[in-house]
Amino acid sequence: MNFTDFVTHHGKRVNKEYFISLIQVSRTDGKIAPAELELLYKEGRKFGLTEPEIEKLISSESENVYHAPYSLHEKFEHLYNVAVMVLADDEVTEKERKMLRRFAIEAGFRDNVIESLIDLLLKGIEKNESEDELFDKFREIALK
Repeated sequence: MNFTDFVTHHGKRVNKEYFISLIQVSRTDGKIAPAELELLYKEGRKFGLTEPEIEKLISSESENVYHAPYSLHEKFEHLYNVAVMVLADDEVTEKERKMLRRFAIEAGFRDNVIESLIDLLLKGIEKNESEDELFDKFREIALK
C-alpha cells in the first residue's frame, strides 16, 4: 500500500504529512500515552482510515518532513490539532513545546507571534475554547 497518495474508500484524500505530524508529536516524550493514542485513532477515523490502517501508520512512522498547507486558516487548524495532541495527556513537556514551535516555524508563522500563538492555543484548549474562537483571537494578534 502506498501511503503517499492514500485515498480512502470515501474518496477523501488523506493528508499524510498532517497525520504523521500528529504521530510525531505524540512520540516526542518517547512514548504514546493512552490519551494520545485515542486521539490518533479519532483523527484517523475522521480521514476514513480503518483501525488496521491507523495502526500501520503509527507503527511504521519514522521522522518525515512536514509540509504545511498554504492558507492561514489551514495552518492554524493543523497547529491547533497538534496542540490538542500535546494536551491529550494533560502534561506539556519542553520537548512538546519545541515540537509545537517547530511546526509553527515550518508552517511559516512569523517568529514574533509564535510564542503568543502557542500560549494562546494551549491556554485556549485547556479552557475548552473552540478552534474558531482561538483563530479569531490569533488573527487579532497576528495583524498587530
